[in-house]
Amino acid sequence: MTETSQPESKRSLSDIQLSVLDLASIRQGGNAAEAFRNSMNLARKVDEWGFNRYWLAEHHSIPGVASSATSVLIGHIASGTSRIRVGSGGIMLPNHAPLVIAEQFGTLESLYPGRIDLGLGRAPGSDQKTSRALRRDIHSGQDFPELLAELRAYFKPDPDDHSRVKAVPGEGLSIPIWLLGSSDFSARLAGQLGLPFAFAGQFAPTYMLPALSLYRQSFRPSAVLDKPYAMVGVQVCAADTDEQAERLATSLYRRFLGLIRNQPTMTLPPVDSMDGYWTPQEKYLVESQLSTAIIGSPATVKAKLERFVELTEADELMILSDAYDQNDRIHSFEIIKNVWRGESK
Repeated sequence: MTETSQPESKRSLSDIQLSVLDLASIRQGGNAAEAFRNSMNLARKVDEWGFNRYWLAEHHSIPGVASSATSVLIGHIASGTSRIRVGSGGIMLPNHAPLVIAEQFGTLESLYPGRIDLGLGRAPGSDQKTSRALRRDIHSGQDFPELLAELRAYFKPDPDDHSRVKAVPGEGLSIPIWLLGSSDFSARLAGQLGLPFAFAGQFAPTYMLPALSLYRQSFRPSAVLDKPYAMVGVQVCAADTDEQAERLATSLYRRFLGLIRNQPTMTLPPVDSMDGYWTPQEKYLVESQLSTAIIGSPATVKAKLERFVELTEADELMILSDAYDQNDRIHSFEIIKNVWRGESK
């Protein structure tokens, strides 16, 4: 007689890791120096609160995003924190020679051993004109697997081959490599290579569940992982009440509205109502891109985060929470921390 198998118990928020994604956002009336101070301030807070990672994203030629020199900023944040892992979410590998990235992250790992992550994407993180300025030629991203293989090879020591190009520092160092994606390409590749996968749920909700499913179905155990490990990005705007959170979220709506209009903006102040700022069609497009965004009071955030974890089966959440005022941003993360630890009222 066999025992009836018991269903797996439902995971609580406290069962998974929470991490932070930062774009080093520049607000209207501010500048990059202020954005970097704000990033360091937030990084120190979430380090103290027990968050797992603090990742910075590569973007270029966007007025409101100061994280373009991503490796430099990673070193800055790592220097001002003590425990939290710091990394890229991500480095857009087709923008760079793989050797340069191996050397940069070899340097970071040598300076801050055991705390550096290398998240890689295949999108340009910019428009075509900026891509040409970065790379001088345009690739479709289809050569990403070859670029990735070249990069990974630089980290593997081969003492018998004296003629090969070496990454110094870099060779022989163990730096976790993640693949990032907003579609099926990197999901499948991460699965086939047995690498951890991070999905950009914060701006590509339509492809989120199919990509996560494909990653898990494609997964092959490797020397890196014996089972899939998926991190999912999510926008969160938390405040003391639902009404306050909705008002703060208008800064997020206005940023996405600028992207839809191909007019990227700095982080703009919140407004009482979006009426008059967008057309019905624009409202639909913005809300579609932000359909997974979690906006509300502690109780609302808790319920929606729990539902998000249940829906995605995420092993870790990468949270992006921005606000025009730094105090509102810190408070949002404090609410998230309290909800995560079961300390919310």
